Amino acid sequence: MSPVGSAGGLRGPIVVLGAALLDRDLAGRSDRLSPEAPAPVVDVEEETARAGGAGLAALLAARDGHSVVLVSAVGDDRAGERLRALLRSAGVELVDLGLDGPTPEKVRVLAGGHLLVRVDRGDGDASAGPWTPDAGEALASAGAVLVADYGRGLARREEARSTLRSLPARVPLVWDPHPRGPEPVPGVRLATPNRREAVLGAAAVT
Repeated sequence: MSPVGSAGGLRGPIVVLGAALLDRDLAGRSDRLSPEAPAPVVDVEEETARAGGAGLAALLAARDGHSVVLVSAVGDDRAGERLRALLRSAGVELVDLGLDGPTPEKVRVLAGGHLLVRVDRGDGDASAGPWTPDAGEALASAGAVLVADYGRGLARREEARSTLRSLPARVPLVWDPHPRGPEPVPGVRLATPNRREAVLGAAAVT
């Protein structure tokens, strides 16, 4: 893994651990219904793609001027190739553990700026590939760590959890949980559940 610098006073890169997705928007106009069913027909005028999930968190950190390493699992498919290119163009270093199955995609169809439907596909298992030395090195050399858990197995891996538990106290560890994900490891500086996740978590401990 190539050396990475730091920004904002951190003693190493920001490392994001979690499932990366490919988000695609198909935007256009709709002024008629389909003859096959009472469904709008969208004439697509623009398609945009961006990294989602943990990939989005990594991009936002890189946009703020930080050196960022993303430890994730990306599929060997067209969506995966596009996702890798988006991360590379943003200056995010990817440590790819290899995804067992297709890269997750969220495809949104919009007309006049309004969302009509979202199509999800890709259910690859992020816990199947081998834990690599680069992944352990990235976490061990981190200046800060964000676990962006999307319930796809990475945050459950004992290799990852063991390394996270052994991080020095000076390294901030932030955990963004998921309803299908595991509990954060001890020593987390901050957990960021949404309202539903917080209610579910509170119910689990009462």
